[in-house]
Amino acid sequence: MNSRGPQSMLAVIALLLAALLLIVVVVFLVPEIRARLNPLEQARETLEREVGELLHPTPTIRPSPATIIREVQSLSRLETVVYTVEKIITAESGQGALAFLFGDKLLLVAHGQVIAGVDLSKVREGDVTVTPDDRVMLTLPPAEVFVVRLDSEKTYVYDRETGLFGMKPDLETAARQAAEQEILKAALADGILDTADRNARSFLEGFIRGFGFREVVFIQATPAASTLPVTVVPLTPSP
Repeated sequence: MNSRGPQSMLAVIALLLAALLLIVVVVFLVPEIRARLNPLEQARETLEREVGELLHPTPTIRPSPATIIREVQSLSRLETVVYTVEKIITAESGQGALAFLFGDKLLLVAHGQVIAGVDLSKVREGDVTVTPDDRVMLTLPPAEVFVVRLDSEKTYVYDRETGLFGMKPDLETAARQAAEQEILKAALADGILDTADRNARSFLEGFIRGFGFREVVFIQATPAASTLPVTVVPLTPSP
């Protein structure tokens, strides 16, 4: 009976050591084995995915030119730049030897805005072409001035000299109309139309490429004869 005691004890110890060894293997070696096998598993999954895409490719759908035209036209008058301009306008009437009787002269400080952009409602079917290599050829209407306006809160008469009988009620109105004309000329001279065209192209390129096209090529439209949207008013109205 006594000889079985040490043998039983040794057997228990052996079992405990075997269990401990098994735990060490599970805790330390299994993650290492998985880590070594993981790249192979990822490579297999990647290969299966690529083969699946080759055998069953996902079709790429691009909008037709008619769809592009509708989307572009929906933007209508695309305002792309706003200029703020200040001008000093002198308007006078009845000046001369009798100015102290019939003269009227004023100095107007004018603040105004000029808004320009591209009227995309003018885009027609022949202005858009889609090439087989996913490029869009777009003939863009010329940039134009949409609005010229004075800021009534910031525009004011700085000084006015009036003779005894020289008060002209419409002189300030004439000065304001002339100010709009001069503000427009200043904006045009500063290149507002070039800026409007450049900004419109930048916006439309991102807009159209959002449909999945790889490139947008703009074709220069023949500019129409420009007309100033402000009536010319002489600075010196007749008395």
